Order: sequence, then C-alpha cells, then structure tokens
Amino acid sequence: MPDKPSVLFVCVHNAGRSQMAAGYLRHLAGDTIEVRSAGSAPAESINPAAVSVMAEEGIDITAQQPKVLTADAVAMSDVIITMGCGDACPVFPGKSYRDWRLDDPAGQGVDAVRPIRDDIRRRVESLIAELAPTR
Repeated sequence: MPDKPSVLFVCVHNAGRSQMAAGYLRHLAGDTIEVRSAGSAPAESINPAAVSVMAEEGIDITAQQPKVLTADAVAMSDVIITMGCGDACPVFPGKSYRDWRLDDPAGQGVDAVRPIRDDIRRRVESLIAELAPTR
C-alpha cells in the first residue's frame, strides 16, 4: 500500500452511510488517509438525519454532495468499502474490498440513525488502526 492509503466508501445513494463514514475518516485520520465516497444511484442531497447526527459529533458534512460511482474512483482507491451497493461496484484486481453490513438510514429519524452512526464510527476507528497505525 502507498505511503498515503486511499479509501472509497460506496452505498446506493451516497447520502447517508458512506457520507457519515467519509466524514468520520476525514475527521479522525486527518490527512493521513485519502477519502472518497460515491453511490451507485446517488440521491439529490445528503440525508438530513445523517447531517444532524454527525453535527452532534462535531462533524459538518453539509458541504458534501452525493456523487456517482465511477470506475476511476475505484481504480484510484486502495480500499473499497461497500454498504449495500451489491454488484454495482466495479471490481479491480489488487484492491481490498470489504462489505460493511449497515442498516440504511434513508427515511429514518435521528433516533434510528444514531446507532448506525455509532457503528460506523467504531468501524472507521478500526480501519484507521489498520491503515494508519501511527495516527
């Protein structure tokens, strides 16, 4: 893996799970890990409940926009973490693929999204320990 590993978070809408994961990774790893997120069928905007629960953690994801998943984004990433996008994610040899099974926060209120957020934080902390252990 290169000096600065890169991670791509992928979910269907790129509006909730992948945005929260990317927000945590940027916040907790700083510039030690390159962060991308995308969706196989991106929404128009970020899930407001995801924005709210991340704000509770002091992380502002309001400037983020859902992005379409491209083969280039996958090719430029070392680790690809999928969250329910199924077979829509292109597969390239030599990449590390992981599937995080997480509930979809779409249409859920903040009380339902908080446990998803907390699960994502734990997984991101483990990912940082693996990819940037000196952090």
